Amino acid sequence: MRMSSAVFSVWDYVVFIMMLAVSTGIGVYYAFAARSQSSSADFLVAGRSLSAPPVALSLTASFMSAITVLGTPVEVYKYGAIFILICFAYAFMVALSSEIFLPVFYRLGVTSTYEVLYTGLVIYAPALALNQVTGVDLWGAVISTGVVCTLYCTLGGLKAVVWTDVFQVGIMLAGLLAVIVQSVLLQGGIPRIISDSAHGGRINLWDFDPNPLRRHTFWSITVGGTFYWTSFYGINHAQVQRYISCKSLFHAKMALFINLVTLWVVTFCAVFCGLCLYSVYKNCDPWMAKKVSAQDQLMPYLVLDILSEFPGLPGLFVAAAYSGTLSTVSSSVNALAAVTVTDVLRPYLSLSEKQLSWASKAMSLFYGAVCIGMAGIASLMGGMLQAAFSISGVIGGPLLGLFSLAILFPCANSKGGLAGLVSGLGLSLWVCIGAQIYPPPAENSRPLTLNTHGCNLSMAPDTTNWTASMDIYRIEEETLERPLLAENWYSLSYLYFGLLGTVTAIAVGLIVSILSGGQRMKLQPGLTLSKEDLTCYKAYKILKAKVSGNAGKLDLTRELEISLRENNCDFGDVELS
Repeated sequence: MRMSSAVFSVWDYVVFIMMLAVSTGIGVYYAFAARSQSSSADFLVAGRSLSAPPVALSLTASFMSAITVLGTPVEVYKYGAIFILICFAYAFMVALSSEIFLPVFYRLGVTSTYEVLYTGLVIYAPALALNQVTGVDLWGAVISTGVVCTLYCTLGGLKAVVWTDVFQVGIMLAGLLAVIVQSVLLQGGIPRIISDSAHGGRINLWDFDPNPLRRHTFWSITVGGTFYWTSFYGINHAQVQRYISCKSLFHAKMALFINLVTLWVVTFCAVFCGLCLYSVYKNCDPWMAKKVSAQDQLMPYLVLDILSEFPGLPGLFVAAAYSGTLSTVSSSVNALAAVTVTDVLRPYLSLSEKQLSWASKAMSLFYGAVCIGMAGIASLMGGMLQAAFSISGVIGGPLLGLFSLAILFPCANSKGGLAGLVSGLGLSLWVCIGAQIYPPPAENSRPLTLNTHGCNLSMAPDTTNWTASMDIYRIEEETLERPLLAENWYSLSYLYFGLLGTVTAIAVGLIVSILSGGQRMKLQPGLTLSKEDLTCYKAYKILKAKVSGNAGKLDLTRELEISLRENNCDFGDVELS
């Protein structure tokens, strides 16, 4: 095995800069193409004129960040390919989001739900990993990423963000495929990679242990993952903003289902990259051989090791990682601008549509600068970075519970909603912070063996494997006094944190609502889910009408599109300020 000390070449920088230039160019194009459209709706929700395919790819890009490109392969390398079961969670998430949340949000035409300022972390984390391995200037990458995101968000609005996301999904897939193809060629074919992974215990797909303390099992990934991802795709503002930018509810639902396919493709590529990573380094782990200082640097290290002979390909992979960052950050910047304009400026200031449009652009510029500043703060956080990501993910569960309570239970009131949200946040954060202080024992996380016996002595003076290291950790752990809660409560799989917050928010919210007298005001039509919102109910009605009438040609797809289009805010009779 080669241990390359290669760094970025001129051609790699050219490819990386071209990716940034194309992303900026899309924003410039839409800035000039949409000069006649000066309303805030044009800027924030693309005039509700987008079709399903580009929105679907944008939905994928919004949360397939650099963490997917850099982190998922390392997850598979350390813990095995069982993570591929997250594809089941994606399917359940799409079903829940399209049938429960999407119809209500689309009917109301809301451009604001909520958003969290985590974008500085998203910028800084991949920049640090890539800097320490490839030699890419850390702050040059951070600032260029933030500036490019801010530029095309400010110039082109949501249309620019969506079409840039389409381009960036292509770059992400190209970067992952470059690693896969070269690894397959070097290792002698796909069967060899699968064989190496199987011998190393990485093909561990079916683990039905119901123990909720186990880090990854079939149940934790599918059940916990469903609630985790529904909190993003069901209620997160960045995704809701894309749904209502569609020209009809039919296109919005189709975008979610097309997005499911692209999620599967990106996840499969990332997981297979993890198997390639193990096959190449099965006898000499670069982290234990002290060739990288952190495990999230393994993928950039592999890229330079196997692709340095092909000028431009390492740059393509770095562009893939930063495409994930750009898409996530641009989604957040545009969403934050929408929240500010919709919830802060519009209700309290008498501004024209043109003034609101300029205000939206100003807010995009402001939040882009804030994101770069947040990246500077993230650089000071050190080991707290992972904890910060975990805590920000935990927040989604209680919020999902709050929105579920409002949409599914007409009896819920504001007191119950507030009590449920606070209880869910408190409980999930308690578990999350406890898990950071008292990490789960090795028997629950079960990292797989990593070896260094194939390394040169000059490269790896320490030949202990990962399992041996965990044995030492376990012995040290037993000498420490751990409270009873650390053995059970704090050892809960991180994938259940969101589920815990959701269930708590709904349960407490219902109890408090009932005890406080329930909903005393008459709800406006369209605020809650009804059977008419369900696709299966619409299909049943159409089939029943066709069968009973026994006339005309049955075109179920066309009939569904017509039926769902009736819920478009531009044509419906329900529109709330």
